[in-house]
Amino acid sequence: MKRTLTILALGGLALVTSVAGRQEPASPDRTKMLVARLDLERYKATIKGLTVFGDRREGTDRNRAAVDWIEAQLKSYGCATERHRYVVNPPAPPQPGRAGGPASPAIASGEIRMGQGGSRLRGLTRPTGVNTNPAAQADQALRALNGQPRTFGAREQVYCTKVGITRPDEMYIVAAHMDGQGLGEGANDDGSGTALVMELARIVSAPDVQTERSIRFILWNSEEAGLLGARAYVADRVSMQGREAPAGSGRYPEPRWLGMIQHDMMLFDHGMARRDGTVSPEQRPEADVNIEFQATAKLADAAMTLAFFFRDANEKYATDYPAAVGSHMTNTDSTPFMDVVPAISLRENERGMHIGAGWDPHWHQPTDRYATFSDKDFRLGLNAAQTTLGAVAQLAGATLK
Repeated sequence: MKRTLTILALGGLALVTSVAGRQEPASPDRTKMLVARLDLERYKATIKGLTVFGDRREGTDRNRAAVDWIEAQLKSYGCATERHRYVVNPPAPPQPGRAGGPASPAIASGEIRMGQGGSRLRGLTRPTGVNTNPAAQADQALRALNGQPRTFGAREQVYCTKVGITRPDEMYIVAAHMDGQGLGEGANDDGSGTALVMELARIVSAPDVQTERSIRFILWNSEEAGLLGARAYVADRVSMQGREAPAGSGRYPEPRWLGMIQHDMMLFDHGMARRDGTVSPEQRPEADVNIEFQATAKLADAAMTLAFFFRDANEKYATDYPAAVGSHMTNTDSTPFMDVVPAISLRENERGMHIGAGWDPHWHQPTDRYATFSDKDFRLGLNAAQTTLGAVAQLAGATLK
């Protein structure tokens, strides 16, 4: 069957659908050829490179060194880089007579835990938190590397852009946050997402790849301080979308956003806690890639359409792990975008129901280190990369010359 392409606009989201016609030979699947360029060892090596900078806590020299390294890697791929600058100020002191918000209630092991929208998780839960004790890090060299405390002031985050050939004024944002905390190496949170975005930038920036629409690869900073880098980017640039500058140049400093795809913690899907509070060292048989949108967002319908498009791409292009769609995207860098563009998040588990219940004991802990994770864990992250590359290549109209 001849297959012609029709672009459907749904809430600013461009999706590709096919229409049947007369019989013709099938053309090769260019997207599959691009996805095949992803490599497990290269993905692992990029994560390993990020761990050299410890937990990459924002407001530290190790964070700034990591930003420099990321930019150098992106440049080596041929992806033109830029930096977005913003300032993180100390929080305002509490006002007299105003108490802080209520503390989160403790979760008893074995209870049925209520989630957003009435969802329920039956089973054991494990306490979560952020390690701030340097003595908890047994590796003294890593303890010393992570020793500098965070300070307030100027911040930078790096991005690079693959400019579209026919629609440079429209783009998809593919992102992850590069900062971490907990005095480990930030291998999973979020070295795994950062490496995924960097590997996609490498593949899409190859000289034999061109896209109809632009794709911007962004590595957020200050996520752990409250999504501050992503919030600053939205505040600074939402009004710049689609403006040609200078007029008549064919250049668009901030193309119109068509979709925002965030990646945050990609590796660890080992299930809920045992009765003694420990988590299995083995990946659970049901391990999958979680794709989330936020049901309360203004553009929830379009975001849901985008999420299911990614699930379909997973079925076609991921080699090992399936994908599941959920509607409770929370506390991630796609949140500041969700009311202005269809926004989704890919991750190892459901953010609210699984991560919050302690399914990843390495989250914000000294054990978030490269050596903690197995090849199965890394392969789960690679399957998320296959999912995103398969979807974005279609959405942006990627082809091989």
